[in-house]
Amino acid sequence: MDHRIELGAFLRHRRDALRPEDVGLLPGGRRRAPGLRRDEIALLANISTDYYERLEQGRGPNPSSTVLGRLARALRMSSDEREHLYVLAGQSPPPSFRTDNHVDPGLMRVLDALSAATPALVSDDLGTIIAQNPLNVLLLGRYAERPPPENNQVWRWFTDPRCRTLFLEHQHEELGRGYVAGLRAGLARHPHDPAAEALLAKLQVGSAEFRNLWGRHELAIPRSTLKVMQHPGVGRLELRCDVVISPSTGQAMVLFGPQPGTDAGERLALLRTRGTDSFAE
Repeated sequence: MDHRIELGAFLRHRRDALRPEDVGLLPGGRRRAPGLRRDEIALLANISTDYYERLEQGRGPNPSSTVLGRLARALRMSSDEREHLYVLAGQSPPPSFRTDNHVDPGLMRVLDALSAATPALVSDDLGTIIAQNPLNVLLLGRYAERPPPENNQVWRWFTDPRCRTLFLEHQHEELGRGYVAGLRAGLARHPHDPAAEALLAKLQVGSAEFRNLWGRHELAIPRSTLKVMQHPGVGRLELRCDVVISPSTGQAMVLFGPQPGTDAGERLALLRTRGTDSFAE
């Protein structure tokens, strides 16, 4: 059988198996068939509806590795399903979750569930943001869809001064030390990884501050869970920052919750109501 037909059937099967609430969409409204609509998957994968329809119908061009990664994420595929997707498309599956930004399925389900209430993101163990829920985009700006290294928190912190304007100055040193310590630990888990080594080399060339902190060889950095932000749209936000690590992939989910006793919850609600990421950008 033509692999394009098999690929289309596999995509259609995965789409039919999903429900709106599985991907953070509202479940309301009548649907002619179970599962998600093609336009919803296309939106989640950041591709055109026409292109996705042609893939399902077995008449589209062979999708690139980037598109396959987006489809695997949009369709909430497991690692085995993702690998099968690449094989059907005639490509070798990437060797690890981190290399193609495939999000741990368990973390992705939690991210979807939190989409309306809590800003949250998922990053790999080198600090690359690979998924954000809408409220996190409104809070921090759009990271996950940027090309490397612009989607990496460590890179942005040390090379783009705009990233620091969200945080009060007294927190800058602690945040910088934490980013460097986290990157050092991640690099130790990925020896001889060309992408990881390239990121380190770019940081050492691009930032004297990074070079100084890297020379300290710090790993265990005491970090406060309280983050105080001065958001350009809604003002001062005191947020608790909690991290959940996936033991199977090393990916981290970072959640930003209102600090008890402050008005951060009301300010996050205002940010959500405004529904634009122009402030964060």
